[in-house]
Amino acid sequence: MNIPVDFVWLEATALACVRITAFLVFAPPFSHATVPMRIRAMLGVGLALAVSPVAVAGYERLDTGAFLLALAGQAITGALLGFLVLVIFSAIQGSGHLIDTFGGFQLAQAFDPGMAINGAQFTRLFQMTAIVLLFASDGYQLVLAGLMRSFDAVPVTGMIDLARPADVLIGAAGQMMLSAVQIAGPLLIVLVLADVGLGLVTRVAPALNAFAIGFPLKILLTLALVGLVYIALPSVVAALAQDAARMLVGVTR
Repeated sequence: MNIPVDFVWLEATALACVRITAFLVFAPPFSHATVPMRIRAMLGVGLALAVSPVAVAGYERLDTGAFLLALAGQAITGALLGFLVLVIFSAIQGSGHLIDTFGGFQLAQAFDPGMAINGAQFTRLFQMTAIVLLFASDGYQLVLAGLMRSFDAVPVTGMIDLARPADVLIGAAGQMMLSAVQIAGPLLIVLVLADVGLGLVTRVAPALNAFAIGFPLKILLTLALVGLVYIALPSVVAALAQDAARMLVGVTR
């Protein structure tokens, strides 16, 4: 009994599977701890089968040593691409952290093992909302589409130029900080003005001890106005998903 095995297709698909699985380990929303590793591995296999025609094109069989090096290269490439996507979506978590800090919620921070973040209420709420919106709005499909296009630019036998992700990572980190301030900016301005007003009241009438009511006042303002920021999250997540897809395509060219 002779069962023919196409080793060229098998090796190319295995290399693609390694890149995709490494990407899914780091990139949101698949990096959430509630998504088991076996599910990520199964999803990686399924996506690798879908992209196998592109991966097989131009592939030639490698010896054992070269194949192991190619596996390591694909793991590094997928991890770098996933980490870049993670940095972009950290802007939402950063905006929640700013609201917690300026609104007086930072004292109630706790570690969330599901999302692997240490933050207060709005840090975790915004991060959870972003993950839900990525699934509900099919934003994750844009991210996966960007990953699939990376196989056109970087074959499974090649490796991404490490200088390009480094440059993009620096820009993405700066953009993440700027986006976090832009998302939470209106509420932060109100909270800062509240601090300024309390300072002026204390300066005019020190006996009133206006800062004694500062914490409850800022918490009240935060709860009253945070809905305006929360309403804008769907459009923010959609924009970040598009930015992530464009970045994945651009960094692999």
